Amino acid sequence: MNSLRRLATSVLVALLITIVSLPHAGAVTIDWVTVGDPGNAADTTGYGAVAEEFRVLEFEWTNSQYAQFLNAIDPEGTNPNSVYNSNMGSNARGGISFDTNASSGSKYAVRTDMGDKPVNYVTWFDAARVSNWLQNGAQAYGNTDSSASAPQNTGAYSVGTATSGTAVAKNVGALYWVPSENEWYKAAYYNPTLNSGSGGYAVYGNGFSTLPGEVSANSTGDGSAGPTGNFANCNLAADWNGQDGNVTTVGTNGAASYYGAFDMSGNVSEWNDLTGTADSFRALRGGGYSTAALNLASSNRTTSFPTTEAPTIGFRLASPIPVPEPSTCAMAIAGLACGGYSLFRRRTRS
Repeated sequence: MNSLRRLATSVLVALLITIVSLPHAGAVTIDWVTVGDPGNAADTTGYGAVAEEFRVLEFEWTNSQYAQFLNAIDPEGTNPNSVYNSNMGSNARGGISFDTNASSGSKYAVRTDMGDKPVNYVTWFDAARVSNWLQNGAQAYGNTDSSASAPQNTGAYSVGTATSGTAVAKNVGALYWVPSENEWYKAAYYNPTLNSGSGGYAVYGNGFSTLPGEVSANSTGDGSAGPTGNFANCNLAADWNGQDGNVTTVGTNGAASYYGAFDMSGNVSEWNDLTGTADSFRALRGGGYSTAALNLASSNRTTSFPTTEAPTIGFRLASPIPVPEPSTCAMAIAGLACGGYSLFRRRTRS
C-alpha cells in the first residue's frame, strides 16, 4: 500500500509539474472562510438557516481571477457561451479588455488598476461556469471546446450551452457553487455570539447593525476604510477613474462579516441560488457601489433574470467542508477529478 501511495504521489507531482508549465496556467488563488455553527435558526426575514458547515470566498471573485478563467476556456477569443461581455472592456467600471490580435491564451487582459476589483457584467450562468471550471480541475487551458460537455458547461451545474432561460439547480456532489440565498445570508449576517450566545443576525454584512459610513477611494481604487470599521462602498461615494462611484479593491471597504467575508455589503451585488431549485429567477444580495447605505440591510433583496449583466453585479462562490485536498485526489489522476486543486492555490481561514 505504501509503495502504491508513493507511486501515486510521484505521478501526481509529475502531472502537476507538467500542468503548471503549460502557457498561461498560473495558479488561481482562492481564499476561503469557514461558516460554522450548523443548524442555526433563521432570521426574522425567514432566511439564514443552514444545516451544515460550508465555506465561502473571503472576497468577491475578481477581474484577475475571471480573466484567468476566460483565457483558459477561450484561448482563441471566440467567446463561447457569451462568457465575456464587451462592457468589461469598454465601460470605465469594467475590468477586462479583449484583444483579438493577442496570442492564443492571452486574448483577455486585466485593465489598469482593475485586477483586484470585483468582476462585474457577469450573469448567473457565468458564475455557474466558473464553478464548473473549478469542479473539473481548472485544467481547460488551451481548450477550444464549447459543447455541452466542455469543462465550463458541466460538473457543478449542467448548464450545457445555455446562455438564457432557466437557471438550473446545482448537481449532487458539487464542489463549488453559487451560494444558496440561505448560505449567503448566513455568511453575511449571522453571529453566534449575539443574544447572550444564543445567536442572532447583524443588520449589515460587515457585522454591524448601525448604518455604515461611505468609503471614498484613492486614485487606484482602494477603499479608504481598509479591512476594519463600519463602512461600505455604497451611495456613489467611491469616486475614482473619472467615475461618480465605482467598484473598489476587495477587502478595503471596512470590516468583514462575523465569519470573515468582506464586502458582503456594498461594492457589487452578488448572485444567490434559490435553494435547490431550477427557476427563471435568481436572487441578488448585498447591494453595490450605487446602493444607498440604508438599502444594504439584510431586509433588502432583489431577484433578476439569471442573464442580467450590469456594472453593479458580481459573485462569490461556496464550497463544502472539507475543501478537497491533494490527498483526496491522488487516486483520481487519470480523470483529473481532483476538485480543482491541481491548478489553483487555495488559502483558507477557519
